[in-house]
Amino acid sequence: MTSAASLGVTLLSQGSIDFNISGVIDQFWKLTVDGLTYGSIYALVAVGYTLVYGVLRLINFAHSEIFMLGMFGTYVGLELLGFAPSGNVYSQGVLLTVVYLGLAMLFGMAVSGIAAVGLERVAYRPLRKRGAKPLAFLITAIGMSFVIQEFVHYILPKIKPGLGGSNAQTGIRLVEPKVQFTFLGAQVTNVALVIIAAAVVLAITTEIVINRTTFGRAIRAVAQDPDTATLMGVSRERVIVLTFLIGGLLAGAAAMLYTLYIPTGIIFSGGFILGIKAFSAAVLGGIGNLRGALLGGLILGVAEQYGQILFGTEWRDVVAFVLLVTVLMFRPTGILGESLGRARA
Repeated sequence: MTSAASLGVTLLSQGSIDFNISGVIDQFWKLTVDGLTYGSIYALVAVGYTLVYGVLRLINFAHSEIFMLGMFGTYVGLELLGFAPSGNVYSQGVLLTVVYLGLAMLFGMAVSGIAAVGLERVAYRPLRKRGAKPLAFLITAIGMSFVIQEFVHYILPKIKPGLGGSNAQTGIRLVEPKVQFTFLGAQVTNVALVIIAAAVVLAITTEIVINRTTFGRAIRAVAQDPDTATLMGVSRERVIVLTFLIGGLLAGAAAMLYTLYIPTGIIFSGGFILGIKAFSAAVLGGIGNLRGALLGGLILGVAEQYGQILFGTEWRDVVAFVLLVTVLMFRPTGILGESLGRARA
């Protein structure tokens, strides 16, 4: 039997693991900028996981498909605005480009928001009414994830030819990445700035809604003690629906930002890996904690960028999950392991 040590030596001798420390040092700031860009997208999707878990103690594994539907919603929105797939970048001027990007984001958010609310009504509400066990919710979530995937894979092309199917959509590119400035040797593009700025604005808005509004207090009340919250006049069902809606809207916004960064990423399975990473980010930061989800997303995005240079591109996803396991070994509740119900107003 091959020992772990000899296996490690074999991997090193075959070049499977690079340990390219000099590469990380040389590209440190570039990798950091790229990591924050990816991490911003992870963070927005992770908020949907953490909100639903905070209120329902439910791991909504179908949330990754809500994100995927948001990508298709963004694509259809751009088509309705008159854009068509092309190998060229559309030149509309800065102002019009911002307007079109905003409208595309609204389309994506609308599709994801409606899909998230529909998912709650069709899949989870009947289980709640019947007092189902947590395992039933988990299995249903996994099942709905595959149902939504296969709907886009097989049924959507029959409803609208050219949309969905086995192949990724041909990208619609509104913005050509251009270097805006250099930060400590790292080139920062206009696309990275848009993604990070949009994520920051959406994160701050969500934080204000949760911690500074009446509805936010209702969410935290239901998360802390649903029975007492109901006795105090809080509609638990309304809170649950609006929680799914907020998570869906953020997933739709993240979908637009993702397609801006990777225009050819729109495919029926395009949300699966990203959704798992976003869930990992929520757990890493502290599942059920809003700020933890945001922090976890950024840390995960940066760590996997360092990891793919340090160990090799094929190890990128492995690094993300090893980081998660390592943190949980020492901090089982995550970095900011405070529940949504205990968040301070």
